[in-house]
Amino acid sequence: SSSLGLPPSVWGRSWKSKKMAPISCCSTQRLLPSALLAALWGGFCAALAVGRPQVQVSGRQLLVDGKPFHMKGVNWNPVRRGGKHPEDLDYRGFVETDAEIMALAGVNAVRTYEPVTDTEVLDVLWKKGIFVLNTVYVNAADPIDTVVERMTAVMDHPAVLMWVVGNEWNYNGFYKKLQLEVARTLLKDTARKVRSVDSTRPIATVFGSMPDAATVQFIGDDVDIWGLNQYDELSFGPLFDNWAKLPTAKPMFLSEYGADAFNSKDGKPDEAAQAVATKSLTNEIVAHSSQH
Repeated sequence: SSSLGLPPSVWGRSWKSKKMAPISCCSTQRLLPSALLAALWGGFCAALAVGRPQVQVSGRQLLVDGKPFHMKGVNWNPVRRGGKHPEDLDYRGFVETDAEIMALAGVNAVRTYEPVTDTEVLDVLWKKGIFVLNTVYVNAADPIDTVVERMTAVMDHPAVLMWVVGNEWNYNGFYKKLQLEVARTLLKDTARKVRSVDSTRPIATVFGSMPDAATVQFIGDDVDIWGLNQYDELSFGPLFDNWAKLPTAKPMFLSEYGADAFNSKDGKPDEAAQAVATKSLTNEIVAHSSQH
């Protein structure tokens, strides 16, 4: 579960997939200067942003169309029972059923562990008022440039709330056991590539627990918002105060938290205990929300 709120104004908007024809920047064989190309691309991205929600980070707040946005969500990774991740990941096969259940639960955002590049999947989520924190890079085995194709496939879709780079990369070294210093540099370089493709949405990264001051300072403005995967008992303790002490003005959200539905002490499911823990932790998140 994750603490991923939705202004009523963005519920129920309709959107239809559109194919885009290729464009030509010039008729000569000369290459345009990189600065000019960047400026042209930035203007192109801004043009695409017209007609979809405007998402930005301002201080400690995430804003959607200028209004504070409190994410209420889950991490969505639909794999059939007995299947394996990521080989059996099936967004298309589960989205209709899952989106209905999530909407009934009040979910307004999902975070993925792999890229969603299917606009029809995003269409279903969007109709249910659900945004996507679209993870476009998690594994160091992939060249950084792979984010370009993943992003451009869905970049003009209103359901994409932000782009996410990494999941607990401080623990798994981008799933290649990279040293922390190497992983931090990879994050920074990837975030810059993401920004070059789309400068109209925030970039998030997901960290295992709390980053230290050196890591936050090293990443700097290349990341706009931090997700923390934090597993405690019935309270987050000093987590919110500890974040406030870090040398950053960026907001953070709880990208994973909660309790297991299986009680290992009794050797059986215990959803009642899970509900107690999840409610207690969620109430703490709401009490510390920057929306207030």
